[in-house]
Amino acid sequence: MTKQTTSTLTKADLIEEVLNVTELPRKESETIVETIFDNIAALQKGEKIEIRGFGSFRTRERRGRVGRNPKTGEKVEVPAKKIPYFKPSKELKDFVNNAAAHSAAGDAQAG
Repeated sequence: MTKQTTSTLTKADLIEEVLNVTELPRKESETIVETIFDNIAALQKGEKIEIRGFGSFRTRERRGRVGRNPKTGEKVEVPAKKIPYFKPSKELKDFVNNAAAHSAAGDAQAG
């Protein structure tokens, strides 16, 4: 992919990338991307999703606490809840850090 670090990769961009790489029809490319996202939604069932070389998705339990209403300052009970959590793999961390190092080296040579 040729996206810059400041841009946002959207679902439409992912569909376009699948379309370009596989040369499948657009509808099938959309189905592939939707299927992946639907399966990541398995987190709702408490399942862990692990993609080797990329990372893992899981949920974490956030404890209930007492918060404050920012407008009134009144104390409010915030209930416990589950939050999605992504843990990148070592390979992904290394890839991101090497890409950042190559970008910094290129910037230094350009300047």
